[in-house]
Amino acid sequence: MTAAMADFELPDSMALRAPRRPTIGNAEFRSAMAAMASTVSVVTARRGDEVIGRTATSVISLSATPPALLISIDIVSRMADIIAKTGGFSIAMLADDQAAVADAFAGRLDPADRFGVGDWTRWPSGNPMLLGAVTAFDCEVIGAMETGTHVLFAGAIVEAETTTSRTPLLWQRHGYHGIAPLD
Repeated sequence: MTAAMADFELPDSMALRAPRRPTIGNAEFRSAMAAMASTVSVVTARRGDEVIGRTATSVISLSATPPALLISIDIVSRMADIIAKTGGFSIAMLADDQAAVADAFAGRLDPADRFGVGDWTRWPSGNPMLLGAVTAFDCEVIGAMETGTHVLFAGAIVEAETTTSRTPLLWQRHGYHGIAPLD
């Protein structure tokens, strides 16, 4: 267990091995990842009266059986601590008119003010739920893996709401984009 993980236990964690070949540098990695278009999501969690959220593009589908997602969270963050301690989190895949929500949870607002942007309610679990999102999920942690600087949390989807008339907000090359129909 690393020093950063000393504050909480991760279920079913596993360390990654070091690569055999040299990896690319940080600047090259960031440039390459900026080219990748990703749906903008807000990951949220709750512990008691404390609610927390953060904008994320590192959310992927993991499996259909069980229905599960994978999220990547900074290992030393309060978010990782709360998710590890409560065993749950929620995700809102933002619609193309919800850039203000993305900005608020990306750090442009004080954490205490973030949930004042957008129309928020709660899942039966108590986790925050953003109304009007393309899709919103409530998840139960079913596994985790430490990568050194981040924790990958696998979350079984226990609740979901999808608004089929909405289109997603995308992040690519350091800016927001929508989806243009193909001719």
